[in-house]
Amino acid sequence: MSAVAWLAPHALPLCLRMPSPPNHPNHLLIFAREPVLGRVKTRLAAGIGAEAALAVYHELLTLTAAAVAGAQVPATVWLAEAPTPLADPTRPRPEWPGLPWRVQPAANSLGARMAHAFAEAFAGGAARVVIIGTDCPGLSADLLQQAFAQLHTHELVLGPANDGGYYLLGMNKLHPALFEHKDWSTATVLPATLADAARLGLRVAQLLTLHDVDSAQDLATWRGR
Repeated sequence: MSAVAWLAPHALPLCLRMPSPPNHPNHLLIFAREPVLGRVKTRLAAGIGAEAALAVYHELLTLTAAAVAGAQVPATVWLAEAPTPLADPTRPRPEWPGLPWRVQPAANSLGARMAHAFAEAFAGGAARVVIIGTDCPGLSADLLQQAFAQLHTHELVLGPANDGGYYLLGMNKLHPALFEHKDWSTATVLPATLADAARLGLRVAQLLTLHDVDSAQDLATWRGR
C-alpha cells in the first residue's frame, strides 16, 4: 500500500458521494457488499452454491444490522462496489435502514480501503472509530459498545476471529502502519497487527474471540452450534 493512497479522495461520481458524518465522539464503519447473486461469499459459494451462499449472506447482514442498531452508535456503510443500477445516495440501502452509505475507494488492498474509511471518520470529527465486516454471526451490540468503551483507555481494540484474522478493529487515532504489509484473508493478519501495535507502543484491548463464516466448513461449524 502506498503511504498516501488512503489520504486521497476516491474518484466517485458526485451522485455517489455522501455528506460527512455529523460530529460525534464515536463512529462505526461497516464494510459490506450489496447482496447480489454471484458477487458475495464466493468462497462459501464454491462449497454450497451461489444461491445458498447469497441466502447465508442475507442472514449475516440481518444479524450484523441488528447488532449495529442495538449499539446505538452513528455508523456509515462502505460498500465494496457501487450498486447496480445506480442508486440514489441520499436514501439508505434497504439492508441498512437509516444508515448513510459510501463506496469504498478503488485501492489495491483491503488495508488501503480501511485506512481511507478511518481517515474520513476522524476528519469528520470522530474521536473513536471502529470498523467491522459482515462475516461474524456472533457480533453483538454489547461487543460493539465494549469496543468503544475500551478506546477510552486503549489506543487499539481488536476482536479476534478464530481463523487468525479479526472481525473488529478500533482506534482513537489513525495508525496507517496497522494496514500496511498484511496478507489479508490469511491467518497472519491478527498476529501481524499485534506485532505492529507492540512496535508502535500501543495499548491493546482484545474482545471475545468469535467465529467468521467464510467457507462451507465455517458454515457447518456455525450451524452445529
